[in-house]
Amino acid sequence: MARADTLARAGELDRPELAYLVPFRTADGTRETELTWAELARDADWVTARLREHGLAAGQRALLTASGFEGFWGHAVIRALKSLRVTYGIAEAMGWDHRRTSVFHRELRPDAVIGLSAETLEGLAGAVDIGEMFRPTSVVLARPAAVPMLRAVGVPAGLFSAVGPALALECPERSGAHVNAAEWRVGDRDGELFVAAGDQRTSPLPETPLGVPGRVVASRCACGSADPRVLFTEVRADQPLSPRS
Repeated sequence: MARADTLARAGELDRPELAYLVPFRTADGTRETELTWAELARDADWVTARLREHGLAAGQRALLTASGFEGFWGHAVIRALKSLRVTYGIAEAMGWDHRRTSVFHRELRPDAVIGLSAETLEGLAGAVDIGEMFRPTSVVLARPAAVPMLRAVGVPAGLFSAVGPALALECPERSGAHVNAAEWRVGDRDGELFVAAGDQRTSPLPETPLGVPGRVVASRCACGSADPRVLFTEVRADQPLSPRS
């Protein structure tokens, strides 16, 4: 049977609603929440809109740095890039794979780099000028510990981070990383962030302290979005967007 026929047959099969079990760090350890295919589709739609605000469009190229165990958000980003018809490459976010990032960046010449980690930058720093490498890139979205490293060398990097099981993505205004208010409720208490599931999420998640220093801005952003914005008040070593078991 041809591959196209096999995929067509597979598409007719029933599949469970559950797409992922998403582990995330909290102030008290690790917990899990469920992610359905419908929720993943909505997450991808939200990421698509955010990347479109950064100017990504059909025919452009992007580099995503992510680890396999981060699939729950990586899948949403990949679906968004496909929806925008943006050609993309993927490199591992761990420092040991920094050479792949370098090769992809040189050969792909991406319009956007998404998910850069401090570990990747530290690996690259021994061989290239980080500022020279990324300043020509139109859109650079990096993890919390990588953002100040990039901005220090003149790269106006935006923030791309987990807030528990939610994804936070900074808009071109650079005034904090937006979280999808239709899906998640985020806030701060005693100087630390918390997250809870929104009404649309299938898996209930009560207000959960994350043990991450930060604050949330609820006012409308200059970009026009009413989604809340997360500001991290202490830069720590980059953490994967979901913990490995």
